[in-house]
Amino acid sequence: MKTTTKAAFLLTLLVLVLALAGCGQGNNKEAAGTPAAGSTEPVKIKVASLIPPMTDILDIVQPILKEQGVDMEIVILSDNVQPNEALANKEVDANFFQHLPYMEQFNASKGANLVGVQPVYDAIYGGYSKRYKAIADLPDGATLVMANDPSNIGRSLQMFADAGLITLKDGVGIQATQADITANPKNYKFEEVDLLMLARMLDDADLVAMTPAYASPLGLTPKKDALITEGEDSAFTITLVAREDNKDADAIRKLARAISGPEVKKFLEDNYADIALPAF
Repeated sequence: MKTTTKAAFLLTLLVLVLALAGCGQGNNKEAAGTPAAGSTEPVKIKVASLIPPMTDILDIVQPILKEQGVDMEIVILSDNVQPNEALANKEVDANFFQHLPYMEQFNASKGANLVGVQPVYDAIYGGYSKRYKAIADLPDGATLVMANDPSNIGRSLQMFADAGLITLKDGVGIQATQADITANPKNYKFEEVDLLMLARMLDDADLVAMTPAYASPLGLTPKKDALITEGEDSAFTITLVAREDNKDADAIRKLARAISGPEVKKFLEDNYADIALPAF
């Protein structure tokens, strides 16, 4: 009888120990970018990006975050689809390369829950040409090139319409597609290519619509070289993006503050005043 009682006692004790251990593990499960209570180790996060000036800005922010206990790894990817897929799949904790219409289109097509966290800068969108010096010089049948994702198609067509090159259906705005063109008096041809192909198309096309991120490496700026530019009321601010489930994590909040801090503002004003306007 004593042996049975002792065995029961030991079994109960074992169950209690395992239960307590399980509770401890559950309490240590923190959202990515949120430090465990009492931890002195830096929080590690990954942020995906593509090209300057986005990568330059992250380079500026990296040591600032380090001082605040956040170890940020910058993940440079090779196309404009991977950063959102990596974020949605929780391979990275945030990304910095896109405007909100592009993010919203990704969410709608993939059923994702990406969210804008902090607007950073407005990139002046323009149409560039190596062949012509003025928009009036474009000949009949000229080829106009734009990025092939829905948000940038609409953005480009709206810019073309504002410049008087085409007419669009009333009210379509930045949701426009080629099917919404109601008048094209000079019979322009439109070509849609991958975002990263835009700069290469400048040698072959008559006009290429692109942001400064792709024009600047070619030595082109919107104020000096673009034949047409977008209006100042753009909805296409380049924005730091996270997920719904981690947007309020401590490290993401610190990143949002740093990326909209005085160091980044000065960097944009000193180096990109002709192409990028701080949005904070």
